[in-house]
Amino acid sequence: MKIGVIGYGYWGPNLVRNFMEIEGVELACCVDQRPERRALVARRYPLARVAATPAEVLDDPSVEAVVIATPVSTHHGFAREALLRGKHVLVEKPMTRTVQEAEELMTLADKAGVVLMVDHTFIYTGAVRKIKEIVEKGDLGDLYYLDSVRINLGLFQHDVDVISDLAPHDLAILTHLVAERPRFVSAIGADHTGSGHADVAYMTVQFPNNLLAHLHVNWLSPVKIRQMVIGGTRQMLVYNDMEPTEKVRVYDRGVTVTTQEGIYQTLVDYRTGDVWAPKIDNREALAVECQHFVDCVRSGRKPLTSAADGLTVVRLLEAAARSLGCGGTRVEM
Repeated sequence: MKIGVIGYGYWGPNLVRNFMEIEGVELACCVDQRPERRALVARRYPLARVAATPAEVLDDPSVEAVVIATPVSTHHGFAREALLRGKHVLVEKPMTRTVQEAEELMTLADKAGVVLMVDHTFIYTGAVRKIKEIVEKGDLGDLYYLDSVRINLGLFQHDVDVISDLAPHDLAILTHLVAERPRFVSAIGADHTGSGHADVAYMTVQFPNNLLAHLHVNWLSPVKIRQMVIGGTRQMLVYNDMEPTEKVRVYDRGVTVTTQEGIYQTLVDYRTGDVWAPKIDNREALAVECQHFVDCVRSGRKPLTSAADGLTVVRLLEAAARSLGCGGTRVEM
């Protein structure tokens, strides 16, 4: 199976490295506009062809699948051309800038009968796969809230704000864990650097069953934090991606609410129990994802992070952008 990679910047090298580890996969061509990046590819993978224009990949009939690791503004154009040529596509997050673009790509992929998969890498981590298992088993009970913090110093993006850059990770996890469709989205943010894009933002997603999800994303933090807290009626869970060993901890803690008969009074009892850390698969998430993409191409199976999942995240991002532009107004989904 020959693949072509468009973009060898920040994320492209990781994708290429993992695809090259898969048996039966060959890097046919790697594209990047910058001569120094092409030279780096040539040194690392001397048997691979390097090129400056995507046409070298898109017009090559021997290339079966295209991996797109370029700025989001180019995702739609590159993916569209690949799909029109009947090639399978793995595109970096977010899938597109707009819902309209994402819907068009979905239609083209369905018409061509090819795989269109989105690089929502965190879905393939051992931690998130374990959390999904815990939620589906009902260990947490009905979910009350999901609170996420994803902050660091940089990397500043020139074409998107901090929500479009960092929030797709947590929105992908959120929509992977919660089956219900969101009702409302609101977002506030601020541009402190004069770039024209928010560098600090807070986003809230409301669900019909009173579940609230709150996301804090920030390019201006002195420390790097990747943490998610999920509260349910039975138990609560903390996912700390920066923790080297016990990334997931489940707390047998919560509250029990009762109302006394004949008395208009609600009583809240606090419950404190054990804390346990489940065993986590420590395989590199991107390696699992790349293998999954190859397997889906070979079998025709629907990907775990399909185009529909990518579209859901783009819908949430688009709603957040509308809310952000209106000073935090709640936007109906």
